[in-house]
Amino acid sequence: MTVATADVLHVEVAHRVATLTFNRPEKLNALSTELIQASILHLKAWALDPEVGAVIVTGAGRAFCAGGDVSQMASATGSTFEQRLDTLRAGQELSWLLYAIPKLTIAAVNGYAMGAGLGIALSCDLRIAAEGARFGTAYAQVGFGGDYGISWQLTRLLGPAKAKELFILGDVIDAAEALRIGLVNRLYPPETLLTEVRALAERVAAGPLVSFRYMKENVNLAMTSDFRSMLDREAMTHLRCGETEDHREGVAAFKEKRPPRFQGR
Repeated sequence: MTVATADVLHVEVAHRVATLTFNRPEKLNALSTELIQASILHLKAWALDPEVGAVIVTGAGRAFCAGGDVSQMASATGSTFEQRLDTLRAGQELSWLLYAIPKLTIAAVNGYAMGAGLGIALSCDLRIAAEGARFGTAYAQVGFGGDYGISWQLTRLLGPAKAKELFILGDVIDAAEALRIGLVNRLYPPETLLTEVRALAERVAAGPLVSFRYMKENVNLAMTSDFRSMLDREAMTHLRCGETEDHREGVAAFKEKRPPRFQGR
């Protein structure tokens, strides 16, 4: 097991599962430049690490992430528009990596997920929430338009009408409503949330990781691709998975009526 703790980020790797814990509880884990940059560096490393099969993102204290750090926004007022644009684009790489790396990413939403924090949660492949979690876009209250991929994710997940409602009215919804509309996948009591999410992540990390990689890529691609292109893509990835050791192990286990022992290759 590997554990590293910085002032703003707690990192742990155990049982092939990597965990990022945003560690600014006094600020409801609002995104600082240091927190964003450190998270991006770890995600880039884990994307290439064969010993990491799944990634969990969560927050310390009573929030998952309350969005951007307003105090840092105020300190950037002396920058040019282009400088602020470059900084925001660099930070949004966090959402892109959670969406695109070839590992399953799971948001363990332990509390408030607001603004950019909601965008980060939506960029994960699965969202598992505590029963007391709260969700909101929060941009209308401060006159912003939305960042960290939230408009893209909300529109595809819930449809344009619901996405506009959540943006423009800015209502905060509870975990039960988030589950009902499909914003989250599962709910657990807060005291068992991380235990349940870790068990799920370890289950994934012990699975056929090459297959999972292509499943994730194909579902992501399906949101912007046509049917014929996806048929061609599935033919290629299906046959590629058939060349793996895990496929051969899965077939052997099926014939021998035993659980498969996948190696992730």
